[in-house]
Amino acid sequence: MRALYTVLLRIALPLLLVRLWWRGRAEPGYRDALTERFGIYGIDRAERLLWIHAVSVGEARAAEPLVRALGGALPDHRILMTCTTAAGRETIKQLYGESVLSAYLPYDFPEAAQGFLEYFRPRLGILMETEVWPNLLAQCALHGVPVMLANARLSEKSARGYRRLRALVQPAFASLAAVCAQSEADAERLRAAGAPAVEVTGNLKFDVEPDAAQLAAGRAWRAAVARYNAILNQLRLKAAAGSLREEDLEEVNRALQP
Repeated sequence: MRALYTVLLRIALPLLLVRLWWRGRAEPGYRDALTERFGIYGIDRAERLLWIHAVSVGEARAAEPLVRALGGALPDHRILMTCTTAAGRETIKQLYGESVLSAYLPYDFPEAAQGFLEYFRPRLGILMETEVWPNLLAQCALHGVPVMLANARLSEKSARGYRRLRALVQPAFASLAAVCAQSEADAERLRAAGAPAVEVTGNLKFDVEPDAAQLAAGRAWRAAVARYNAILNQLRLKAAAGSLREEDLEEVNRALQP
């Protein structure tokens, strides 16, 4: 089944390239580092490397507590973060700067996955949410790279799709070293898909710490809402007493100004 999947992926290659070119019209980042899409890299690498795959913006942000924890626990290791979208790569640069290496994950061709693993030689792979690629995981098993699924989720709709492709995806799920699921419902569906060692650990997004600017904006918004509610309560009392004036409405307008 995986051989048929690979053949179909090769047939689709021209469409993949056209898609990259088309998306590059609006986001030039899609036309950068094209060789990385095929497992050919020229960026720095480290002797001791941990690899985290965050497909796009949401996953890159959700991975922040994990990146911080791994950096503190294993300071002698570098972290490589991969993605598949231009927006994801830009987010990685904005959030982590030079503290991590960043690259595109290659398309799921066996030789591309092999090139990726042989270049970086990661000691551990962590896939965010549900990035399960059959050829990539097969190559990780061949190269002795343990892979875990973090912040994992699997909707009922996706689970039904995986059941129809069980011969293809079940070996990929079964090759995972561990799975950290967001909820018990996700965990049950992941176990049914073939994933071993599934534990419910919650959603990493709730562990993300907002920066100082976000906290200040939140406090300002909370104060503005409290002020508006206080004025609104006063107006309700005056309206009930029949003493509402035009000056009171002007006060509301002033309160609503940013």
